[in-house]
Amino acid sequence: MPNLMIENAVRLGDQLIRDGLITPEQLAEALIRQQQAGGRIGGALVDVGAISSATLVQALSKRLGVKGCVLRHGLIDPKVAKSIPKEEAERLQVLPLFRVRDELTVAMVEPQSLPVQDRLRNLTGCSIRPVLVLGENLQEYQRKYLAAEVTVDSFLASIEESDVHISETEAIDEGPVTDLDKMVEGSPIVNLVNLAVLTALRAGASDVHMEPDRDGTHIRYRIDGHLREMLKPPKGMHAAIISRVKVIGRMDIAERRLPQEGRVHIVADGREVDLRVSTMPTVLGEKAVLRILDRANLNFELETLGVRGEDHVAIESMIRSPYGLMLVTGPTGSGKTTTLYSALDLLRNEATNIVTIEDPVEYQLPLINQIHVNERIGLTFLRTLRSVLRQDPDVIMVGEIRDEDAARVAIQAALTGHLVLSTLHTNDCPGGVMRLLDMGIEPYLMSASVLGFVAQRLARTICTSCKTSYYPPPDLLKNVGWQHRTNELFQKGEGCRDCNNTGFRGRIGIFEVMLLDPELKRMIHKGTSEAEIRIYLAQTGWHTLREKALGLVDRGESTLEEVLRVTRSEALEVGDPTGTGIELPL
Repeated sequence: MPNLMIENAVRLGDQLIRDGLITPEQLAEALIRQQQAGGRIGGALVDVGAISSATLVQALSKRLGVKGCVLRHGLIDPKVAKSIPKEEAERLQVLPLFRVRDELTVAMVEPQSLPVQDRLRNLTGCSIRPVLVLGENLQEYQRKYLAAEVTVDSFLASIEESDVHISETEAIDEGPVTDLDKMVEGSPIVNLVNLAVLTALRAGASDVHMEPDRDGTHIRYRIDGHLREMLKPPKGMHAAIISRVKVIGRMDIAERRLPQEGRVHIVADGREVDLRVSTMPTVLGEKAVLRILDRANLNFELETLGVRGEDHVAIESMIRSPYGLMLVTGPTGSGKTTTLYSALDLLRNEATNIVTIEDPVEYQLPLINQIHVNERIGLTFLRTLRSVLRQDPDVIMVGEIRDEDAARVAIQAALTGHLVLSTLHTNDCPGGVMRLLDMGIEPYLMSASVLGFVAQRLARTICTSCKTSYYPPPDLLKNVGWQHRTNELFQKGEGCRDCNNTGFRGRIGIFEVMLLDPELKRMIHKGTSEAEIRIYLAQTGWHTLREKALGLVDRGESTLEEVLRVTRSEALEVGDPTGTGIELPL
């Protein structure tokens, strides 16, 4: 047996020498170490510093013709790790890593052992994908993942930089997480990512940003449209955190040079949540953003969104039209998609064929055929829209009209008896008219097909727990034409625990609605300028976004500073709604 051991050692050593990974002198030193301490030549080479554990795994996996890896946090699903009894896992020298459908990937010291694979197959009912690991590496992670459960509240304090081992060569995918509440065991990195998502859900965040920095990782949440740093993991964790996020999103954990996208459905706090995952390489490492699509926060009631009075009547009249084009405008993040979903929610029933074309599909709605465009394979907005017209639709929702071709097809659909809902990136309603003209749409087509425009913004609402009175700065009041109200008290939030000391909690929509009445259609048809359209609207008593926003201040729902911030793209003063220097009465 000793002669066979030395023979195998020399074979592995010769391979490493041929590959230029060690020198003959290092092999000789390792052989002496092996004779003194026992064990295998690979371990001896690592002990004398000739090679790293990762290099040894690569060499052995090449000899055996199987995949090899160095175990680390983020690669192991704690729930799957315990799918085999602890005693059996230790006896067989195995550790289940993750499961994708009916295939179980298992770390094994002897991956070529067919009896061990048969035993695992009988225990789990899955086909087995063996992965080679070193014995010491396996034992270390068996202790961490097969031990008693730990609590989420205590794990952060116990994380150390030594808990993280990063492999530059490993690239193994994992299936989706199914129940986040049950995955708070075993791995500090898994727990950290789970805690970040759970905390974000409880805080009502829409996005989680995991950003690299020279001093570690910054985890920031977007709450009510603003980013706030909520967690700061210990230094040295970032690469493992990003790897875990990629595993959750079923992305390639070995690809660090290119942006990637993924999506997963999870259950957290008893709620079904979709996570849209995006990674992006930066000079300091990869950044990950998790978009949280929480169905529990989804509200399709127009009144709850902030649509009231005449605006509600006008929007609903457009939604109930049998055909025509309704366009929602505003910058990214202003709630346009939610408004369109609200319209679809009013329309969906068994007698109506509704089709949406989105990039990506945010929320899945019953009784609606939703299509996710894929530019990489040629499934563009335009191609999909043309195909949808052959699907006998009653209502079509297009996520965004980006160019002239898409606009023409949408207008043609509206003219031929379909109700089309879509969005444009413009600041306000009159700007939507000019945007279509700039795209090359003829005025007569626009006047014949467009029902109207809805422009919107989202403003933070004052926290009711810390609401108080104050006097705004005189310059601020003068900016909106309220210089005569300098002695009047307004409302704001002081900041408390409920609102994370921001003074705001929740958001509400600000809506500007422009129905195309016969006069507006006539003006658009003859090519009237934007300034003349604004003059006409002001004469009819129409209110701009800025004026609607100031109504929130009057009602004590938001602050003057907040509504001026969200309507800052409105370059027009309240007393000059035309933008021409011609002041008109409000």
